[in-house]
Order: sequence, then C-alpha cells, then structure tokens
Amino acid sequence: MKDYQVKTIRALDRGLEVLEYLHKSRNASLHDLYLATGLPKATLTRVIATLERRGLIWQRVADGAFMASHTYQPRPPQVNDENYLVQVASPTLVQLCRKVDWPSILAVPRLDHMAVIETNSPRSYFSHIPLGPIGFRVNMLRSATGRAYLAFCSETERQSVLQRLAASNEPGNYLARRPEQIKQLLEETRQLGYGLRTPDFGGHYDKTRREFDDGRDSVAVPIWAGKEVVAIVNLTWIHKIAKKEDIIKKLLPELRQAAQTISWNLMSPLREDALNP
Repeated sequence: MKDYQVKTIRALDRGLEVLEYLHKSRNASLHDLYLATGLPKATLTRVIATLERRGLIWQRVADGAFMASHTYQPRPPQVNDENYLVQVASPTLVQLCRKVDWPSILAVPRLDHMAVIETNSPRSYFSHIPLGPIGFRVNMLRSATGRAYLAFCSETERQSVLQRLAASNEPGNYLARRPEQIKQLLEETRQLGYGLRTPDFGGHYDKTRREFDDGRDSVAVPIWAGKEVVAIVNLTWIHKIAKKEDIIKKLLPELRQAAQTISWNLMSPLREDALNP
C-alpha cells in the first residue's frame, strides 16, 4: 500500500466504522453503536444522520434499529432477503398508517407460523394498541395473516405447512387436523381476496377468544414477488370502535394499494437489472 504523506479524514473514518459495524451486526440501536465504537452519542447522531441522508443506512419503524441499506450493494437484492423486504416496505407502511390511522404488521412464514418483521404501530394514531414485536409468532391457521398466506402461497408450500401443523402438539394448531374445515376456510379466503381471523381467535397463539381476547380484529393481504407470496401485510383495529364491514369497505382498498406498492418496489431492482444486463 502506498504511504500517503497526508492525514486521514477522521469524520469519514468514523462514518465508515459505523457502516462496517451495521453490515456485520445487521441491526443496532444508537446505544449498541455507542458501545461498539466508543464514539460520543452526539457524534454518532451526526454520523447516522449523514449516512441515512446518503441512503447508506435506514431505520426500522418497529423498534428504531438502524440497518445497512441495500442501495449500494454490488449485486441486485434478493426478494427473500428479509432486511431488504423491510427496507422496501417500511416507508409504505408509514404512509399507510397516515392514511388509515390504524396500525399494521408485516409478517413472513416460519415453517409452522408467521413471524412479525416490521410494524408501523409506533407511528399509528392508535399507538397504544401493542402489536407483536419483531419476531412475534402469529398463528398460521386462525389469524388473518396466517390464513392470507396459506390461501395464496403455492400448493407445495401449503401442504408442507399443513403437514407440520398436523404433527404439532400446540393447542392453537388444532384446525390442522380438520382437513375439510381448512379446505373450506382457505377457499373462502381466496374468494374474498383477503384473510380474516377465525371467530375463536383473540390474538393468543394457543388460547381461544374466551380465554384470551385482545379486543381487536384484523384483515390481511399478500405481498407478491412475481408469482410467489413473500410476505403478508395486515390492518388491525379495535372491534368496539370500528366494525369489520366498515373497515373492509373504507380501508381495505388502502391496504391493497400498500401491498401492491411494496410488491412493485420489491421487484423494481430486478426489473432494472434485467433491462441493463
């Protein structure tokens, strides 16, 4: 390496140090970055603001964690990269929240359940509704989110999931041993074009609504990457404040538009790469 007879740029070095840590850790809070770099939090805040403004990092809505952006990656991002999915979806979820007031989650499949990977709940007018945190397990057969995924995923994936659920000993998966009922509810979901909770689902993975009732209801729609369902986005409300019929009539179009926008933005880099080989 050539020995340059000049001083290095300390501010640039600090920015690269933060960026390198985020690439290694995948996500970090301001305090995490402080512990890892030893930089004063005031300095870190300026570094973060600069990196974010340049599109090199972004901030997750659900918990405020900072993450390295996919914007300047040498290869096009993959649609099954969850960090990329969240990065693409987050701005749309924030916009959706501004339009409808009620909160949403973004969830992806995890073998026998759905897992929350992002939520706009902190930005919601009804922010007191405590939606599941990052990693929260959502029941696959009884939740609106899970039903939307099972109804629209591929037949191969659906059968694999149902086999796992049928072999499960968790009480919340009891429907997996009722094939005719599953067939009917999934067909109803496909006809509607969106997922709804089963009447006995009150938000708890295993318990019935009689045992645990979060007082909410939800509607959910798929996010597509070509012909593949890669995630589900929902809308949640308090059923004592708003009726399901009114939410579906007034707000379902906004939810569908948000899902379409996420799908379009998710595939945009791949379309551009195909046009510019």
